[in-house]
Amino acid sequence: MSVYPSLPRRLVAELVGTAALLAVVIGSGIRAGDLSQDVGVRLLANSLASAIGLGLLIALFGPLSGGHLNPVVTLADWWSRRGEEGAPGVREVALYLAAQLTGAVAGALLAEAMFGRAPGTWSTQVRSDTHLLLGETVATAGLVLLIRGLRHIGRASFAPVAVAGYIAAAIWFTSSGSFANPAATVGRAFSDSFTGIAPGSLPGFIGAQLLGALLGVALATVLYGAGEPTGPVLRRTR
Repeated sequence: MSVYPSLPRRLVAELVGTAALLAVVIGSGIRAGDLSQDVGVRLLANSLASAIGLGLLIALFGPLSGGHLNPVVTLADWWSRRGEEGAPGVREVALYLAAQLTGAVAGALLAEAMFGRAPGTWSTQVRSDTHLLLGETVATAGLVLLIRGLRHIGRASFAPVAVAGYIAAAIWFTSSGSFANPAATVGRAFSDSFTGIAPGSLPGFIGAQLLGALLGVALATVLYGAGEPTGPVLRRTR
């Protein structure tokens, strides 16, 4: 009998965790917009709330599902471990992605409702410039490299703090604001707020994130090798 939670429990953890993440990201953006007209103040408030919330959620849900809350994290884990004994199958990965996407949309709608806004209003913030896509590629590559690197050096337990710190920094040092999460990107399209993204900008952003994930995995392989790292990972239920 596996010591790991059953697949249904892990899927619920990914769904609830991703929903909570989007509620934090979008809700803090709405609150910041209500309280200040200064874009710098808004970004500071949103970045701090998002980073703290993400770190807490990874710490809470990591022991259950790995605390991925992000399709590129799931895909990077699957790709790096493909063919190994106990590695997740395509069906399990697909279910993780579906849970994350569903949770992201639910979290966005919840955030809108909590602030008395009409849920389901599409964002009008166009984010399609080439320099933004470059920034998103860099942000996602750095995130994947960080997570893979921590596991390869046996420091996976530092992920809640390290990932939160990275996201807080990347929101500022990348031109895109470091979405670095395809599910969260889709969820943000359902909020016409400070953190939103227009539906027409989704293909470019998600494409940049997938490219960044591939670069992150490649860099981790070059730096740390292709062996199986240590630490909690997505595992097939036995």
